[in-house]
Amino acid sequence: MEVRKERSEAAAGLPGKQELEAINRFARTPLTAEQAYTFSLRLCDNEVDRDFERFSAPALERLGELFVGKSGVFDHQWSARGQTARIYRTEVVREPSMTTAAGDEYRWLKGWAYLLRTEKNADLIAEIEGGIKKEVSVGCSVRHSVCSICGAEGGCRHVKGQVYDGKLCFMELREPADAYEWSFVAVPAQRSAGVLKRFGQEDRQLARLREEAALGRKYLAELRREVVRLAMLADDRLDGGVFARAAERMEEPELLAMKGAYGAQAAKRFPAAPQLRPRSEEERGAPEAFQV
Repeated sequence: MEVRKERSEAAAGLPGKQELEAINRFARTPLTAEQAYTFSLRLCDNEVDRDFERFSAPALERLGELFVGKSGVFDHQWSARGQTARIYRTEVVREPSMTTAAGDEYRWLKGWAYLLRTEKNADLIAEIEGGIKKEVSVGCSVRHSVCSICGAEGGCRHVKGQVYDGKLCFMELREPADAYEWSFVAVPAQRSAGVLKRFGQEDRQLARLREEAALGRKYLAELRREVVRLAMLADDRLDGGVFARAAERMEEPELLAMKGAYGAQAAKRFPAAPQLRPRSEEERGAPEAFQV
């Protein structure tokens, strides 16, 4: 995510009249243009990210509202001492010529931020102007995370990053509940530089749901393998590969029904052999048969 510096009025980031009015909504003492340094930044977009998650288009609009007035920090460290700048305006930018991995129009949330021209901030301003401080990420929470394949909200059998019938599986983030902060980060490819969606208790609940979903997927995978095995025993004319692919589309009730049906047929074709070999008449009459 990239900082884009505005050059509308001056090369040094001086705000115009309307910009200054927007900035002064957050200042206790009205600022002059010479006291404020402004720059723009790309906060987030609707592209599928490295965690195979993305914001919906309505979510970007809502985030635009929530991020107005939010302060910027460093590396998502929540500290008053780390506050560096504040967003005073946002806008969702549409790129009709670009398409996301999900196949829709690419959009991104642009924010305009300001900071004070103080001695303390001089180095930061120089780093922004010089392109050193470029990457940012955002911290927010969302109410819904929906599977792109089946539309379920957590707990489904689909795995993020996998492709099902030519369609990429990812989670779409909907209805943002709050925007916490935006942060300058060093290496956005690292996990700490990504979008932070959940905190605290929600993290633990999400971890539990993921664990339960993983167990459910493992159970279904084992059940599918068993159904395929029994089907092949019951009818050796079946194509194992074709049947296995068909089983991938079945859920538990269908699989259990087929397991029972094919299990009964397989048992008729291959009845269980007795553990003890039956003895002949001579063996049963022999004296040693009764020795202990």
